[in-house]
Amino acid sequence: MSDHLSGFFDLQVNGYAGLDFNSDSYSHDDLKQLCQRLKNDGVAKILATVITAPIPEMVVRISRIAKFVDEDREIAEIIPGIHIEGPFISAFSGYVGAHPVAAVRPATIDTAKLLVDAGLGHVKLMTLAPESDDDCQVTRWLSDNKVIVAGGHSDASLDCLRKAIDAGLRLFTHLGNGCPPTLPRHDNIIQRVLSLADRLAISFIADGHHVPRFALKNYLSIVPAENVIIVTDAISAAGLGPGRYQLGSQTVEVDEAGAAWSSDRTHFAGSAATMPTMVDVLKSIGVGSELIKRWTCQNPAYVMDGSNCR
Repeated sequence: MSDHLSGFFDLQVNGYAGLDFNSDSYSHDDLKQLCQRLKNDGVAKILATVITAPIPEMVVRISRIAKFVDEDREIAEIIPGIHIEGPFISAFSGYVGAHPVAAVRPATIDTAKLLVDAGLGHVKLMTLAPESDDDCQVTRWLSDNKVIVAGGHSDASLDCLRKAIDAGLRLFTHLGNGCPPTLPRHDNIIQRVLSLADRLAISFIADGHHVPRFALKNYLSIVPAENVIIVTDAISAAGLGPGRYQLGSQTVEVDEAGAAWSSDRTHFAGSAATMPTMVDVLKSIGVGSELIKRWTCQNPAYVMDGSNCR
């Protein structure tokens, strides 16, 4: 069990308990209910996450979240910001993950500004593939405008990652996922990011499915404790059990083991797990409560405050 740990800050929540942030049909009351469910599960704060879609759809979805946050103090307490994941990611198979490949595009300041402006000051984090950002222009612009930049869904070279870090990249999103199941055995995105673990915060989905427990334990033994962040990557299925659920325009199937799959069963599509589930998985591989608290509460808060996780 999770030993009643609470106060979680989850930087990646696509949806929860039946609500999908990547849809256009939920109401203010639906969002209030989601916030209450998060509180019940010990979650203090989240970043509502909008994933790759045609730009006009992303603008509407980001604006919708921002509007509800501005209108309701209780919602604002739970949702202090928005995480935009895409559309500036790798379009290559495996790296694109569950994102619709037709909507992926190279990073430009004009499009980034359009998305950030739609958030009315609430966009706090953007995940992009550094190799999609020519000369790190968008990374610099986002950093200058106080939006934290994360790498993800990426096959950036080591040199590209280093340049991006120098330009303001501070985080890498769900390492071990958003990449093909088969990679070159030495020079691959996982090894490159791990080699820079002293310079980057790195998030992991600790649901027991996205990264096998033995591999997660290996990763966590390499990354400095001050740079580890645990995220759920939760979708609307989170906390609801097996069934069929929506993530934007796609249908996701949650199996009896709790894994959330694309409809063709080729890759995971977000997570159906909650933060208490993550705590139980971490405990099962020998992580103590003090580190779990640091990785699920303190380190995410430090990153969002613009500080190093130290």
